[in-house]
Parts: sequence; C-alpha cells; structure tokens
Amino acid sequence: MSNCFILLAAGKGKRFKSKTLKQFINYKNKPLFMHSLDKAIKSNLFNEIIIVTNNKIKLRNNKIKIIKGGKERYQSSQKALEFIKNKKFNNVFIHDAARPNFSINLLKKLKKYLNKNKAVVPYINTDNSTKYANKKKVVNLKREKVMLTQTPQCFNFKTLYNLSKINKTLVTDEATLFLNNNKKVKFIKGEEANIKITKKSDLKKYPIKTFYGIGFDIHRLIKNKKLYLGGIKIPFHSGLKGHSDGDVILHSIIDAILGALRKKDIGTLYPSNKNKFKNIRSKKMLKPIISDLENNNFFINNLDINLICERPKVSKYRNKIINSLSKLMSIDKNIINLKGKTVEKLGLIGKENAIACEAIVSINKYE
Repeated sequence: MSNCFILLAAGKGKRFKSKTLKQFINYKNKPLFMHSLDKAIKSNLFNEIIIVTNNKIKLRNNKIKIIKGGKERYQSSQKALEFIKNKKFNNVFIHDAARPNFSINLLKKLKKYLNKNKAVVPYINTDNSTKYANKKKVVNLKREKVMLTQTPQCFNFKTLYNLSKINKTLVTDEATLFLNNNKKVKFIKGEEANIKITKKSDLKKYPIKTFYGIGFDIHRLIKNKKLYLGGIKIPFHSGLKGHSDGDVILHSIIDAILGALRKKDIGTLYPSNKNKFKNIRSKKMLKPIISDLENNNFFINNLDINLICERPKVSKYRNKIINSLSKLMSIDKNIINLKGKTVEKLGLIGKENAIACEAIVSINKYE
C-alpha cells in the first residue's frame, strides 16, 4: 500500500507570541517542524511527504513536496489532499508540526490498525477532574471517558478526500470530519510525550539537564598529504599526520562530546593500533557519536571552537567549516562558533609545523 505523510505547518501560532513562527523556532537544535519531518523520512513508511506552509522552505529530498497553505488548518489540509488526489495513494497521515515528540513506533502502530480501518486516531486520557460548560449549566464529566486526541491521524485517502471536499466549516482535526458524518473511527492509545506546543511555556514542560565537555587535539603537518579541517579539504602546502586524516577540529569535537557524555576519549573508540581505522575520514568517526547523542535524547546546545595555527587563516574558511559541521552534526549553524588563534610564531605551531584545536560543547538532556 502507498502512503503519504502531510505535515501542516502553515499556522500563525498567535498564542505562542513570538516574532518567529512557532513551527520554525529552534527546538532541540533544529526547527520545530523538522522533528516531524525527520521521523517521517526515517520511518520509511511514506512514498511522498507534503509540507503545507506559507513560508519559504528549501529542502533537498525528492520525496518532499512543499505547497502553500490556507488561512485555517482545515483549508491547508484540503489543499494538500487536493494536491495529491491524482497520485493514487491508499492512505494519508496528517500531522500538526506543533507536535514534534511523537515516536516512529506510533507511526507504525497507526499503519497497522489502518489495515482494517478507514480512520485511526491516537488519544490519551486526562488525570484532571473535567467539566463541561453547557449554556448556563456546568456538568462534571467522567475523566476516564474523556479522549484528548492527537496527531498523526491516518485515513483511507479516498474516504477522507470525499469528506474534506464537501466540508465548508471549521474543524480542528480530520477525525471530526468522520465523526460529523457518522463514520467509524478507530481510537488507539497515543503517547504522553506527544504534547502540542501551543505556548512558550510548553517548551519547558520537560526538565532539562545540561552537561559540558572539552576536547583538544594537535597533529604535526607533513608534506604530500591533504589537509582536512571540519570535514572539508583545505588547500594548503601540507596535511596533518595521523592514523586517520588528522582532522583536529573533528577530533576535538568528538572528545568534547565524549567528555560531556562521560564516555572516555577518542582513542578508546578508535585506537591507533587498529588497522581498520587506518586513514579513516574523521567525519566517519563523528557519525556514530552524533547518533549516540540522538538515540539517548541528548541535544547539542552550543559548540565553541578554537583553531590554533598561523596558517591557513580561519577567517577565509570559517563559513565553509561551520556549514560543514552543521551538516555533519545535524545542528543549526547559529549554535556553532569558530575562532582562529595564533601563537605569535612560537613553537611547532608558530613555525607552521603543527595545527591544534580545542572545543567546548554543552549538551542538553531532555528527560
């Protein structure tokens, strides 16, 4: 069966009260909407992903299509369904960009139940005493019967499209279209963590712990070797001697992250007496470190780097190196700072026989 994931990211988020639209604020080191997008991609469940937004977004992925949204949520949803009506999708998942904390397991669970249902919607119960104001009377509700629905919600495409096409009234989610037309909805248990970010205070609902790490590396310069700094090749008369490519920036970053995680050092993970690591590119060494961070719910909060050398001049390559680090580490380039330091012609570094680097990183742990 073919599936389409629709990410609604066209809202104005008035209750969030920010100059930056809620769906584009930095959350756990990347724009809020990117968390949902990344999970949709990583799940491998979808043939196509549609982002509905009224802002410019540039993404390089053939599976992703970006379309303009409407004034109201239901209108954005209608536009997306209209956009894919001739693409022969069996199922469609619709998700609000303001819910970044759902899991890939929830996507898989929804898909499983969709095999025998035309609408599957996740929900959670409430622990609060719940009441309902009906005209002049306030009545108490049985809280175990109260269902707080979430997204992603998934549907048989043809059924949802037909219901959406004739709808002219404001609805807050697609499940309402089914319920208003007396069609069955399969409700399944959602996830407590899958909260909707509505106000700025919602960003602080989970406690955060911050850890710090420092890394340092130095390598001698030798002739007839390529120079790599921050994952990119730098034109220079010499390269850095080492068991790997000698990239002192990436090595110091790796050690800084390992320090923050309290996981020893780079030499423990990549011993220089192992031939399998001979001439390994440092960006390959960094990749599993970043994966380990993400898998354990750690996120880089700030990265400060001192590159210590007489030449090459850091100012000439600063932007390229920062862009490379941003891509390699999947973090916003605005949280990376790269400084160039000389040693006033002193010692090995001053004589252009070596390059050193130190890095300090802070990482957040979301409980």
